[in-house]
Amino acid sequence: MEDLMGDQQFGDVLYEVRGAVAWVTINRPQKLNAFTINTVRELTTAFRLAQADSDVGVIVLTGAGDRAFCAGGDVGTENGETFSAGPDSFDAVVKEFYRMIRDCLKPVIARVRGYAIGAGNHMAYMCDFTIASDDSTFGQNGPRVASPAEGWYVSYLWSVVGMKRAKEIWMLCRKYTAQQAHDWGLVNSVVPAEQLDDEVQQWCDELLALSPTVLKTVKKSFDDSWAHTREAQDRFRILDQVNPDFFPSGEQTEGAGAFLEKRQPDFSAWR
Repeated sequence: MEDLMGDQQFGDVLYEVRGAVAWVTINRPQKLNAFTINTVRELTTAFRLAQADSDVGVIVLTGAGDRAFCAGGDVGTENGETFSAGPDSFDAVVKEFYRMIRDCLKPVIARVRGYAIGAGNHMAYMCDFTIASDDSTFGQNGPRVASPAEGWYVSYLWSVVGMKRAKEIWMLCRKYTAQQAHDWGLVNSVVPAEQLDDEVQQWCDELLALSPTVLKTVKKSFDDSWAHTREAQDRFRILDQVNPDFFPSGEQTEGAGAFLEKRQPDFSAWR
């Protein structure tokens, strides 16, 4: 697909500017919008386009179809190679995208319909606002499928819902309704599915009526309050400290294999 801004090509992402709102859509509905490394790179590029466009005042991030906002990373593409240290790893490209969400300084709204699971959940809570349909489901999945997650995009959740709730979400891998997520502060607004687009547009209109420079200074003020944590946790790889032999040990293979085979994993050998 060729977007509206010249020669930029996208394969996994749709990019459209409507009015003063840039809509960035993960377009892998057959995979419940689970992403690959390429998908995340395209998301980062789309946000850079929105950042550079002086006509854009708000960015909306969403997923194609009615079943999922994003079901996280595509487990079929996760392995020791894609999680290896370096600029091309899953961890690096995801963190680059989340930095882009923060650094663009324009308000970002996650429009959630359906599943926001695993990386889909932390993608939603890294946005400035999250608006969900009442049939949405939130939750983490990393420990269940042995998908490594570490650093500031994990720890950031405690500033959203508090430490106890954040640990529960990340460490128990439970699923939460949109209303539960709203009650905990994970979501700003919950509406019936047929009202979702109208609700998102209302939030966009309210933001577009405000001073863009002041919105940027407010957003940066919030972001700078936890920048020290981000910078500190970027200096080292937590997985290498906890278990440098994680991938050779077979633990990740057991988690991913159990997920693909639709069975309960057995992690007893790695305790």
